Amino acid sequence: MASVVIKALEQDHYDQWLSLYHGYADHYRATLTDDGIKTTWGWLMDEDHPLTGLVALDGQQLIGLAHFRAMPSPLRGAEIGFLDDLFVDPASRGQQAGELMLMALKEIAADEGWAMVRWITRDNNYRARSLYDRHAIKTDWNTYEMLPG
Repeated sequence: MASVVIKALEQDHYDQWLSLYHGYADHYRATLTDDGIKTTWGWLMDEDHPLTGLVALDGQQLIGLAHFRAMPSPLRGAEIGFLDDLFVDPASRGQQAGELMLMALKEIAADEGWAMVRWITRDNNYRARSLYDRHAIKTDWNTYEMLPG
């Protein structure tokens, strides 16, 4: 087994990224559309878009992904980071890929001058929450969603 390496998401990662992204969507019972995939990939590859990504590789195989972006925090008058997606292929869990991606994101946050990195997860996502509890503080904020119209 090769050691896990974290690097920036690149154009030639598309096919393996897509497979992982489908796994992520399946985990959250979300339906991906061709247009949505095309848009998300376009954002990830656009240097002028705030969304960017990291991948975890075991040799040449992508085993994990992380999508994140800068986000303004008006109360702080500062940029913070927001981790939108973090996923490790279930067959590859236990190799510290998630932990290594979080550590890489922590370094990116320091380099970017972000005051913090924030993310959300489902309450029943116990395995991921045990990872998050080792690297972050669980807040008492509730998340709401409002649809337009």
